[in-house]
Amino acid sequence: MPRISAESNAAQRAETQRRILTAFGELLFTHGLPGLTMTDVARHARIGRTAVYNYYADIEELLIAYALDETERFLVDLRESLESLDNPVEQLALYVRTQVEDLSRRHLPPGPAMGSVLSPASFAKLADHVGELSALLRGILRDGMAQGYLPEADIVQLAQLIHGTLSSSAARGGGGEGTESDAEARLGRTVRFIQLGAGARFDAEGRPVRAHPAT
Repeated sequence: MPRISAESNAAQRAETQRRILTAFGELLFTHGLPGLTMTDVARHARIGRTAVYNYYADIEELLIAYALDETERFLVDLRESLESLDNPVEQLALYVRTQVEDLSRRHLPPGPAMGSVLSPASFAKLADHVGELSALLRGILRDGMAQGYLPEADIVQLAQLIHGTLSSSAARGGGGEGTESDAEARLGRTVRFIQLGAGARFDAEGRPVRAHPAT
């Protein structure tokens, strides 16, 4: 019998773990978290239930692992996309749009709202990633104010209000009825609502305009 190398064994473990996380994410999207069991995840991943427990002790630990994995990938992709935009008001639109689209895809509340889903101890494990997401938004708002596109305000409080709006939208659900164009129109209204709430102003062509000179 040929020996299994450490590399192939590690690759197999990584593949099994990816299958578990993917199955968990798909079940979150189709069924939500309430009532979801490790058996459900194992069945959906087409692996034995014991194999799932070899990686995660319970649903909460699996949820933490899934949230960390998704948030890390979300941050990497979002940072790359933001780098292609120079205007902070447009960056804010991209941030909100990406958050809403990500929210609808993985059926999880935005980072700060995870505190209502997890125990305090478990949520603490997400603190670094949640902090990175909040810092990213605060940086966009800070640039908007420095460049004159947003009025001066308490950046931390404004970021909390924006995340609170996204959390509230998550709690109400996506409102998925209607056509794709209806969904896009709803998303556009959400983006513009948050931009205006932050103090952004636009010209007749919908381009951001400065409210005051850059500092």
